[in-house]
Amino acid sequence: MPARRQFPLAAAAGRWQALRMELRDDIRRSRGPAAAFAAVGLYWGSFAALAPQLKAQTGLSDAGFGLALLVGALGAVAAMWLAPRAEARLGRHAMPVLALLLAAAFLLPGLTTGGVAFALAMLAASGASGTLDVVMNARVSQIEAAENRPLMNLNHAIFSFAYAAAALLAGLGREAGLAPATLFALAGVVTLGLTRVTYSAPEIHDGTTADPGEVEPAPLPPLVLMLGGAIVLIAFMSEQATEGWSALHLERNLAAGAAQGALGPAVLGLTMGIGRLSGQLLMRHLSEGRVMGLASALAALGALIAAWSPALAPAYLGFAILGLGVSVVAPMAFGWIGRQVAHRHRMHAISRVSVIGYSGFFIGPPMMGFVAQGFGLPMAFTAIALCLLSVPVLLVPALRRSAAPG
Repeated sequence: MPARRQFPLAAAAGRWQALRMELRDDIRRSRGPAAAFAAVGLYWGSFAALAPQLKAQTGLSDAGFGLALLVGALGAVAAMWLAPRAEARLGRHAMPVLALLLAAAFLLPGLTTGGVAFALAMLAASGASGTLDVVMNARVSQIEAAENRPLMNLNHAIFSFAYAAAALLAGLGREAGLAPATLFALAGVVTLGLTRVTYSAPEIHDGTTADPGEVEPAPLPPLVLMLGGAIVLIAFMSEQATEGWSALHLERNLAAGAAQGALGPAVLGLTMGIGRLSGQLLMRHLSEGRVMGLASALAALGALIAAWSPALAPAYLGFAILGLGVSVVAPMAFGWIGRQVAHRHRMHAISRVSVIGYSGFFIGPPMMGFVAQGFGLPMAFTAIALCLLSVPVLLVPALRRSAAPG
């Protein structure tokens, strides 16, 4: 009888050990782009926690702050369009060079005191981030093809965990009275170490064109790229809305302090990391379309709970549910697109999907700012929930129909 009781525990321990080894092996395989994902998460997590302080430092209204972030989004989308050229010129140096550029650019928002200067600083920071984003997603897709393993959710999970840790630490630093420029500079020190990892990781060639007798997959039709990009757009818009405005919502509407406000984006980042690690397992049992639809509906529920909660605890729960749901939507869309095309088309396809997807940063900041200005932040988060519901209702069915002939 005792042996029977111990057997399920032993089996569970064995499965957990195997899963740990598998994750460790996957991290080793993709350690170059994984370090780049961590660097990007480090800066955007810090920015999310510092958003109330940066807004006060620049003297901007809700609408003005949203407009400044919109200008920054212009830099990101323009950079993504040009990212394939940057990657072609820099080659294996692309990720380390772009990571250093990211560290330098993010010093600027912490040093600005006026609205125009802040908008230009965000233009530079978002441009550096956008270029690195395309390159690191394409590199992960390349490794996926070479290793025949799903790695996109894992790398996006690393971004989320780095984001959560940075948001929490930046919130504590803000509570201690540290200036944004100081906190961004500290993030730069960590980025130097991550840059060494991106440079030391070996290049992997997936060999999709190595066999001359193999028929190379054609580039995806524009409609498929547009629908995949629209799904990424809504996912990133929802993430960005919570990153940039959750701390403001908690501090303004629920009387949270600086550290309590920073818990909003930190909870989002933590639960997104957990959700993306879970996505590694879900990929073995469910189709990407079904997961994207269910996850978007869950995220919409979380946004509504966070928007209309009367106290901090249920608001944190809402942001946690939002993070779990939205976490897998963009990585699965990127992973699906990357697997449909050959190596020589991959950077171009992911660049174009990224341009459409990151247009969420065009729509998100002004939408959140103007809706918050006119109707309050709860209504702004409600608008995000409605956008998320369009993924299972409209976009995933349309993507299935458009991709079916191929």
